[in-house]
Amino acid sequence: MEFRNKFGHEPLCDDKLIESRNKRASKRLKTELTVDSPIIQLFTFDYNQKRTVIGTDEAGRGSGVGAVYAAAVCFHKRSKDLIEKISDLNDSKKLTPKKREELYKIIKYETINCIVPADVDIIERDNILYASLGAMKEAVETVEANAEYKKLMVLVDGNFQIPGLKFSQKYVIKGDARSASIAAASILAKVERDRYMVKLSEEYPEYGWDKNMGYLTKEHLEAIDKYGLTPYHRKSFLTKHFAKNEQLSLF
Repeated sequence: MEFRNKFGHEPLCDDKLIESRNKRASKRLKTELTVDSPIIQLFTFDYNQKRTVIGTDEAGRGSGVGAVYAAAVCFHKRSKDLIEKISDLNDSKKLTPKKREELYKIIKYETINCIVPADVDIIERDNILYASLGAMKEAVETVEANAEYKKLMVLVDGNFQIPGLKFSQKYVIKGDARSASIAAASILAKVERDRYMVKLSEEYPEYGWDKNMGYLTKEHLEAIDKYGLTPYHRKSFLTKHFAKNEQLSLF
């Protein structure tokens, strides 16, 4: 992938050209926010693709429990009010749960979007990477079918492209901090998955999933040793833990 500066421009662009492009982008967005505003930088990155952008991201890939969630977002209509309402848009991991919930409601109802889970059986069958990319593919294709744009660019968070996707695509490392559409997708995926884990925690409260979201914290691993595995655990994620316990039992 090409490396670009924080505004999404090619590194060979001179400062005057960059500043000129950013001013044009700010005018197109019809907002009084300055070109240095993070939200303008995020949207400028998407604008510089020169196509309609669909951003996609996932949540829960590193968790040891439950489905991984993927989301895709297209800002098909932009307005001054929308840009200013989501001026706090950022990588979902850098936002408070309250702020994520606030932005979720706006993104959900003012964009074309789709959220797709890939369940534990798919993760165990295909591995977590391909399960995540498969969910991203389904989410992107659903958004595209509703957007009906001819020239599309799919921006994929991370360092992998989506296999079998028929549209132009780029992977964007740390894309949820660079692209508005990826950042929005990261929020939808994160909020949906957190809600899912809180609901699962009601069924299995002893594992603390409402707090650890299924990630293999010390407390979570201790609960697994005490209570065993549930149908929602990703067994392939725990092979090293059980192997370590087996080794320790020899001494």
